[in-house]
Amino acid sequence: MHVPDGFINLPVSAAAGVVAAGGVAVSLRGARRELDERTAPLAGLVAAFIFAVQMLNFPVAAGTSGHLLGGALAAILVGPFTGVLCVSVVLLMQGILFADGGLTALGVNITVMALVTTVVAYALFRGLVKVLPRTRRSVTVSAFIAALVSVPAAAAAFTALYAVGGTTDIPIGKVLTAMVGVHVLIGIGEAMITALTVGAVIAVRPDLVYGARGLTAPLKLRVGGELVDARPAPSAAPAAGSPVAARSTRRVWATGLVTALVLAGFVSFYASASPDGLEKVAADQGIDKKTEEHHTADSPLADYGVKDVSNARLAGGVAGVIGVGATVAVGSGVFWAVRRRRTSGDSLPADPAGPAGSAGSVGGKA
Repeated sequence: MHVPDGFINLPVSAAAGVVAAGGVAVSLRGARRELDERTAPLAGLVAAFIFAVQMLNFPVAAGTSGHLLGGALAAILVGPFTGVLCVSVVLLMQGILFADGGLTALGVNITVMALVTTVVAYALFRGLVKVLPRTRRSVTVSAFIAALVSVPAAAAAFTALYAVGGTTDIPIGKVLTAMVGVHVLIGIGEAMITALTVGAVIAVRPDLVYGARGLTAPLKLRVGGELVDARPAPSAAPAAGSPVAARSTRRVWATGLVTALVLAGFVSFYASASPDGLEKVAADQGIDKKTEEHHTADSPLADYGVKDVSNARLAGGVAGVIGVGATVAVGSGVFWAVRRRRTSGDSLPADPAGPAGSAGSVGGKA
């Protein structure tokens, strides 16, 4: 759903840029509460993983494909504020390096793909985990539903912006119906990817899933024929900054990075070549009549290829690997700086209770 230059006029694009900048500023401050010794090193990896999976367009209907937006996935894994930053870093890398998503439309893309998806998905996710049984399965189901809803919500947000600042005269009702309709289908793919990824991380390291914190069902002991809550054991978490704390995420980080590199460098070659939902609707409805050429269209990596490399498989693979590397580097730098600011005297309190109100990992079976 990367909006190119020319779909939305400059005044509305500028207004969306102000909204996006405000959202990023708030997220920078909020991320200081979310990032800790375990999640800070993983946040850049989450951004790189989203970049890689976004290269894997999947077919959703005749002549139409979709790809992950990533807001729900990022928010559940590392927190909503950090999630906004993850998706924003991805969009920035895509716009600058790969000419994907207009530069004057960067504010529109961050508003629609980072802010809307993350806010809608995490709000729905929080509501669901509060009413469902406190199990790993509930977290996965909640992630599925939240991701599914977040995609058509983003499509509706784009339509609202288009209604105010669209550069072509198209009946807004037709645009809304087409956008939401195709993005409901894309949302199913988004939901499957999100649920599978969240479920996989929970199965290995539930303590690293931000949205699963505080969902521990208390251990029951039978005393005198009655079940009572056992006294919680003292926390065995490694001290902040210790070598043990650093090593505790090293294997997960390495596995995630290798997975992202394989997806972007190899699997992406087999992705669907059909236009994505926005491109298809734009072509069918005439939204793209005033599309402008991207400002970095002559970039050596434009369109996820490598200039002067004629082999499409090699060019796409190398571009994907470069993209993953650049995203994890920039993302890690941003989150390291945010985390360092918190630990160097920031008075913001941490959030040890997590989003659900008490520390701990998820109980129950996946």
